[in-house]
Amino acid sequence: MEVVTQKDTNIKTQPPKKSLSPWAMARRKFTKNKLAMTSLIFLIIVAIVSFLAPYITTADVSRINIGQMSLEPSSEHWLGTDKAGRDVFTRLLYGGRISLLVGLSCTLFVIFLGTLIGSVAGYFGGAVDNLLMRFTDLILNFPFLVFVIVLNAILFGKVNGLWVLIIVISILSWGGIARIVRSKVLAEKENEYITAAISIGCSPAKIIVKHLLPNILSTIIVQATITFATMIVAETGLSFLGFGVPQEIPSWGNMLNSANEPDVLQYKLWIWMPPALIITITILSINFIGEGIKDAFNPKSRR
Repeated sequence: MEVVTQKDTNIKTQPPKKSLSPWAMARRKFTKNKLAMTSLIFLIIVAIVSFLAPYITTADVSRINIGQMSLEPSSEHWLGTDKAGRDVFTRLLYGGRISLLVGLSCTLFVIFLGTLIGSVAGYFGGAVDNLLMRFTDLILNFPFLVFVIVLNAILFGKVNGLWVLIIVISILSWGGIARIVRSKVLAEKENEYITAAISIGCSPAKIIVKHLLPNILSTIIVQATITFATMIVAETGLSFLGFGVPQEIPSWGNMLNSANEPDVLQYKLWIWMPPALIITITILSINFIGEGIKDAFNPKSRR
């Protein structure tokens, strides 16, 4: 006669553990990445503080005060004043709004255009793929800096200067994303579930949106973080050269542009050090977040 112990009964009646979805596993791995989480928290704080600037400081961001030019940091002006007597702390907060807005807007445009063109080229192949990729090559061969300066000069005054910059940068920056998305779609469309979707009469648009893009979404998200950092650097560089955000609008790049004189660089560090540091830390944070997302979706990662 077989005896069933209480221990055996507990083992048999214990329900099986529910397996985690790939997205749940990626989320768990990302939250365990201390560097990525710290960077994400920092970026969120910077974004919140920047967009709440009108409620944090009451100083006029654009008012020129000749009597308070180049003042050192004090209790009245926490980060001092610039060459025009404007409060550096106030401009740093308002500048973050513009720099992050430009970076985020450009990223959304670039990801949308690159994903659209790359997915269509990869799915249809043949003549469509050849035509779209030759057009992509044409965009990639444009000299970025020269073309941005020329288009900005042509369109400036006819449209809002800030949106001109966003549109021009976006038009010239989607080529790399399109190539990456195309390569992923080419590999993914060979799977059996795509063949099954085609056989039951699904339209190309439905196959791309509901079947292909969700399976390459992790790659798109990683590329979006890299693009976000790149767009902020592009805005900063162009504004520093005087061809980016209009000078009357405060941005981190414009703050650096106003500090390009030798005496300011050597003896008035409070004018250019805050925007330089915040740009550097923000870019590093975005890159760390991108690396964390990449590791989270990597099945071979042991993090």
